[in-house]
Amino acid sequence: MTTLTSPVAPPIQPSRWKLIRGYLRRNKSLLVGLLILLFLILFTLTGLFIVDPKHAFPLSVRSKQPPGLLDFAIENWPGKLPLGSDFFGRDMYAAMVRGLWQTALIGVLSGAAGTLIGVVLGFTSAYFGGLFDTIVKGICQILTPIPVFMIQIIIASSLDKRDVTIFTMAGIVVMLAWMAPTLVIRSQVLSMKERQFVSVAKLSGVGNGGIIFGEIMPNLLPFIAAAFVSQVFNGVFSSFYLAIVGLGPLREPLLGNLIWGAQSQGAFFNGWWWWPIWPAFAMVLILSSLALINMGMDELANPRIRKTE
Repeated sequence: MTTLTSPVAPPIQPSRWKLIRGYLRRNKSLLVGLLILLFLILFTLTGLFIVDPKHAFPLSVRSKQPPGLLDFAIENWPGKLPLGSDFFGRDMYAAMVRGLWQTALIGVLSGAAGTLIGVVLGFTSAYFGGLFDTIVKGICQILTPIPVFMIQIIIASSLDKRDVTIFTMAGIVVMLAWMAPTLVIRSQVLSMKERQFVSVAKLSGVGNGGIIFGEIMPNLLPFIAAAFVSQVFNGVFSSFYLAIVGLGPLREPLLGNLIWGAQSQGAFFNGWWWWPIWPAFAMVLILSSLALINMGMDELANPRIRKTE
């Protein structure tokens, strides 16, 4: 006599969105960093639709006006300055909106360029080795101990102030931004090219391009993403301290330029406390967001500290 058994239903696979939500609940650093970043993006996008971009420049509004946060309603907007104005007659809200995306743009441009150069140099030097690897490794070992800030100050101070733009600042930052990604990617490629799946690909007749882009590159995407976030952090920070010492594009309301102007005019001593407070607070939020995201990406890239269910 045979007994009938009901077929076992296959396990239900959770959706990708559910997996992402579960991972973000475990990875608190990444979640908080993304929320802060989302707030900054919404602040900037909202401001681009509300404020007049001309008010971010000198002599556009009445100077030295304290913040009128209670007048933030859109119907009360004309003539109101929710974040006040500075000594030069700039609407601080308009300056913050423009300064945020400009400061972020410098970080993204320098971070992307530095990471791209680092990935190319790291892959080629580690995978092919030889004289090129010796040269790349030697240059990185020589330049890494040199204080980056000192070199950036020397380069920026040698330029004509009229020629300095946000793209010039991104170029200054990226001159030394490629070394850290190069060393990180190089070490990872040196480890991965000796693994079994690469040897199997070589025995199967896969060329160097197929091994690099089809076998090694997908396994390094978390490291590349973490390196990119780290370089954006360094780019934002570099543009900030270069502007604070007066080496940025002085007409543009970069966050560092706003603080430099407040410092040069003695804002705190004259009671204009809101002038340096807003850009300093925004800078803390940007750097905190990138630092938290970088910590979360490091957990994603490093299997030794990766959390599980």
